[in-house]
Amino acid sequence: QVQLVESGGGLVQPGGSLRLSCAASVSIFSIYAMGWYRQAPGKQRELVARIIRGGSTNYADSVKGRFTISRDNAQNTVALQMNSLKPEDTAVYYCNVIVRIGTAASWGQGTQVTVSS
Repeated sequence: QVQLVESGGGLVQPGGSLRLSCAASVSIFSIYAMGWYRQAPGKQRELVARIIRGGSTNYADSVKGRFTISRDNAQNTVALQMNSLKPEDTAVYYCNVIVRIGTAASWGQGTQVTVSS
């Protein structure tokens, strides 16, 4: 099981930016997929963004053009740059890792993002 630690959440005004970071306890060089999910109160956890080994990415329609996911193999981290934040982006954001296809995912503890004036 990979240990994941998220950081970078907080309170921001609408239109502002935040950068989330997730540090893995192992080398991520050969990890199949790393991603960010979020869960708002009363809602199901949903995929926000994912990056596959090799660099391909996919995003939820609601964040396309505003969020960017990236991975740094040297630092064993995956980041989520969030721009033009909206109140509906308010949620707990979770880092997710799938080491190999067909294996169980590892999850971080979550970090709160609140977008409010």
